Formats: sequence, structure tokens, C-alpha cells
Amino acid sequence: MQVLYQRCAAVDVGKDVIAVAVRLPGDGPDGRQIIKRTFKTFFGVLAEAARWLSGLGVTHVAMEATGIYSMPVYHALIEHGDFTQVLVCNAGHVKNVPGRKTDLADAGWLVHLLECGLLAGSFIPPADIKAARDVIRYRTKIVQSRTSEVQRLGNVLQDAGIKIDSVASSITTKSGRAMIEALIDGERRGPVLAELAKGKMRSKIPDLSMALEGRFGDHHALMCRLHLDHIDHLQAMITRLDDQIEAMMVPFQSRRDLLTTIPGIGPLAGAAVISEIGADVREFFPDAAHLASWTGLCPGNHESAGKRRSARRRHGNEHLQSLLVECAWAAVRHEGYLRSLYHRHVMKWGGYRSQTAKKKAIVVVAHAMIVIIWHVLATGKPYDELGADYFTQRLDPERETRRLVAKLQALGHTVTLQSAAA
Repeated sequence: MQVLYQRCAAVDVGKDVIAVAVRLPGDGPDGRQIIKRTFKTFFGVLAEAARWLSGLGVTHVAMEATGIYSMPVYHALIEHGDFTQVLVCNAGHVKNVPGRKTDLADAGWLVHLLECGLLAGSFIPPADIKAARDVIRYRTKIVQSRTSEVQRLGNVLQDAGIKIDSVASSITTKSGRAMIEALIDGERRGPVLAELAKGKMRSKIPDLSMALEGRFGDHHALMCRLHLDHIDHLQAMITRLDDQIEAMMVPFQSRRDLLTTIPGIGPLAGAAVISEIGADVREFFPDAAHLASWTGLCPGNHESAGKRRSARRRHGNEHLQSLLVECAWAAVRHEGYLRSLYHRHVMKWGGYRSQTAKKKAIVVVAHAMIVIIWHVLATGKPYDELGADYFTQRLDPERETRRLVAKLQALGHTVTLQSAAA
């Protein structure tokens, strides 16, 4: 294979030690030599490794993506080295050959691929985007924790025979919270507790009176108190993170406003999308298909002997996938192109009684949304709604007429057509 980079290096990253392999011109059999060293992962030592590589004249450095462990190495190389390019590569694309099972051998294999130009780097967001990504991902975890804590509170109430959520929409409403607080304070009479209902809940007082009579004891009161305190703490964290996200999104406000023109995407979802793919989408993703593939929302390729077989979609960015699926469920509740796309594919795969059909169709909508997101960010223009009748307008009237007539004839009917004009 042709050598494209005369002086290059590869790094095999571990938690405590990195292995570095450098390929340089030398007196080896192929006119090349390889130098291997290991370094501890303390940041000062990593900076020393970056300066050592620069001293050897290395221009290109590559490493496998190993989650959070690769980030200190990447930043040390960027900040303390003088390199033309530093690549963080998808580990699935640079799997080692059999028999090379040491860190230095891994680095040696990686540097062979790099010098021949066979490696492509992963998307590494700028520092401000990366910071927003960390905050938004953490907010998602806190929201999930809050949901789990509300479920635990509901389990305690169920154990005590308190059936608030059988009458009310949720135990976390103002009325539900007031009733739980009264239970904790010692009130056990159902009719008295039901009178704490507010607003529309007051029309359900007779049912609430029965739902609030149970076997609520002291240990139930203790558990409910702890759960409510934890929920309040988590909610305060979410509020603080929301304020931080708003501050971080100020430089990207125009981009986020464009994203919110897409059905199903609100301000928070728009901020999350920017944190995952960046504001300048063309810089790393040359087209919408590239972005959809990176996200993992397009079908895989499996062709052999001229035959195309079914292939699973790749893993991709799981954070962005789950976000877009959630946005897709919101989008299909609104009239328009995306809802028509969803309906078309649900009917194609089995109809609305099939949960599998609905799940497959929502992934199609999520794929359409990531394509729309690319075009909105790349062109700087808001979303252009194609309309709920987009697919019906594209039908050939004569062909559709023949299809429907053939279907009626197959069912045993004799069909006579008369022009509407007549």
C-alpha cells in the first residue's frame, strides 16, 4: 500500500497507560522504522508525549475512540503538540487483526492504517458545544431519575391502598401533592383528604373519597416524605440545568430558532440537537445521508452475490436517536407531511393494531427529521411544510384508478366507471 504520511503516530488508549507507535522513514525492509513507547495518562505526562511526538516531526496522529478516556489524550495532543491532524477513530472501523493482542501491537496496527490514509476521524465537537452536550445529557439523566422516583412514590401509595392515580391523571399534580402531604401529616379520612382537590379535580371528589381510604401507616409516611424530598431536590437540579442550557445556547440562538420550526422540536430539543451535531453541520457532515448514517437512523447495507438482504441499522449516536424518536412521536400528532409519512408506513407494515408497525414507522419519521434538520441548518432556512396531501398529490390518477378497479374486480365486483364531468 502507498504511504501517504511519512511521519505519523497512533495511540492505543487505556485508563492508566497509553501505548504510542510512531512510523518514520528509516532503514527497515520497507524503508520505514517504527518506534514504540508507553506513557502514563496523567495530563502532564500526556503533554510530554505530545511534545515528544512533535520533536520527531510527526504530522498525523490517530487513536481509537474509547469513551471518556480518549478525551484527555486528544486535548493534550491538540494543546501541546504541533500536528496537521489528530483523528479519533471509530473502534469498529479499525478492528485489530488476529494475533495482535497487546497495546503496543494495537498501536502498531493503527499507525500502519494511518500512514496509508485508511482512517477517518470521528466528529469531535468544539469546546462550547461539548460543554453544552455534557449539561444536556446530564439533564436527561436527572429527568429519568425524577421519573423513577415518582414511580417509587406511586408504589408506596399502592402498597398503602391509596389509589390517587386511579382517579387523577398523576400523583404529582398540585391536588395530588396536597393530599400526600396531608397523609404524611397524619390525616387518614378519605372525605377530608378529597376536599383538598383543586380546579377540575373537584368534580371527582366522590371517587377521591374512596380512593384515599387505605392502610397508610407510619412507615408509608416516612417513605413518602423521603421520596417527595428527593423529587423536590431533583426538580431544583433540573431548573438549574435549564438556566445553564439557556445561557449556553445564546451564541446559537438563531440556529435553535430554525430547528423549532420543525414539528415536534421545541427549544430544549433544538438545544440538544445542536449539542450533538454542532451548529455548522456542513463542517463534518457533507450531506444529509452522511448525518443520518452517523446518527444510526438509516438502514444498513448487506449485499452479497448481487442480492440485497435485510440489514439492521447501525448503533450510531444513541443519545440523538432517542431524542429524535421522542420528537417524532410529538410530530405525528400534528397534521402535515410527517404525520402522513407515519400513516403511510404504519399501513404498509401491518396497520395500527400492530405495535411493530408503529415502532418501525416512527423510526422512518425520525430518519426524515434528521434529514430535515441537516437541510435547515445547512441552508439557514426554516422548515417548509410539504402538506398532509404530499403523497396523494404525487399519485398518477390513471394508475391509481386501474389499481382500485383491479382490486374491486378481484373481490368479485363488476366495475363501471363514469366521468365526474358527465
